[in-house]
Amino acid sequence: MKTSYLYESGKCLVNLTSYMLLYIRLFKESLSFAINALTTNKLRTFLSLLGITIGIFSIIAVLAAVDSLDRSIKDQLSGLDKNTIYLTKFSFGPTDVPRWQRDNFPQVEHDDYEFIQRNITDVDAMAYVIFGSSENLRYEGKTVSGVNVTPVSNGIYDIENLKVEQGRFYAESESNSGAPVIVLGSATAKNLFDNINPIGKTIRAYGRKLKVIGVLKKVGNGLGDSPDERAYVPANFVRRFNNGGTEGLPGAVIIKPSKDVDFGAFESVLKQKYRAYRGLKADEPDNFFVNKLSGLTDFVDGIIGFMNGVGWAISIFSLLVGGFGIANIMFVSVKERTNLIGIQKSLGAKNKFILFQFLFEAIILSVLGGLIGIVLVWILSIIASSLAGDFEFILSFSNVFLGFALSTFIGLISGVIPAISASRLDPVEAIRTGM
Repeated sequence: MKTSYLYESGKCLVNLTSYMLLYIRLFKESLSFAINALTTNKLRTFLSLLGITIGIFSIIAVLAAVDSLDRSIKDQLSGLDKNTIYLTKFSFGPTDVPRWQRDNFPQVEHDDYEFIQRNITDVDAMAYVIFGSSENLRYEGKTVSGVNVTPVSNGIYDIENLKVEQGRFYAESESNSGAPVIVLGSATAKNLFDNINPIGKTIRAYGRKLKVIGVLKKVGNGLGDSPDERAYVPANFVRRFNNGGTEGLPGAVIIKPSKDVDFGAFESVLKQKYRAYRGLKADEPDNFFVNKLSGLTDFVDGIIGFMNGVGWAISIFSLLVGGFGIANIMFVSVKERTNLIGIQKSLGAKNKFILFQFLFEAIILSVLGGLIGIVLVWILSIIASSLAGDFEFILSFSNVFLGFALSTFIGLISGVIPAISASRLDPVEAIRTGM
């Protein structure tokens, strides 16, 4: 009984091995026929590759660009507390408040900042900022145009986690008195002074003299303009010659709540006290906006998601064109080789052999086109990163895998119907049609 069981098991193992060898041989021969067909018709192969390459290149390039932008923005915002509040007359995101009503909101003034500073507790840092305009900075005979000079109180140093490389940031006393001092971003200092040490030098901005007391560490590009490209001056210095009210530059109070505070309760108390300060009645709407940094990140995520969707939509059309091109080429290939298919089947070739032969041809075209597209995106990422300076163009493994999987899937779908039609040809009719 035991001997019979061992015999049957051995027989099954031999049969399984035979089937495996048979299928390996079938795959090998089908692959060989497919490669031979592709190398024989070089122009047709090139045109088929072009379609799928453009499709894969489009989708991977778009996804990689969006991923790179998303990571750059989040890296820039990572040093900021997401609960940071910007109290101002403007909304940082979509709002239901009509434009005409927003335009009539009063400005957030320095007096508002002082009121909040006195009456709101559980705050780690607070600053008053004036949304400045581009200024020209001059040192001796050299001028740097279009520098974003930000008039802001010294609390911004803790809110934005700024780091000083040379010198120092202005102190609270200098901020309150409006001292004529300035702190430069790394790129601004480089552009204005080259290799000269800027600390202690006197420059001109706003048509006035300012003493350079610090240079910030380089942080790189991110959302909006980088601190590297900016300069910081005390807000009270600019308030000396800039008119307040509706005719002046708009301002905002930036508030960084304590980490252990209940943010919802903090926001509620802030609104309640500020409404009372502005004399708003219970039935009157707010005439200011409490913009949260977390809301800004959600808004950015929405834009990134929309960009991804648009990129997918554009790329899908490119992939469809490439897929239809491969399917069309495969039908032409079946038509051209009808006589050969008939001869192969009359000599004993199975339907599976014919099926795999054409299916492999379509898959090879797609995979090769996909790989070329991925290589082109990789080359583009290197060039873009080198030209963009601090901005890094990222080609992630997930995007590479997605491109490879999509190209394989497109080849499989595009080649399956032509391959099935070729495998079902009657050998006699195929030989007769080919003649």
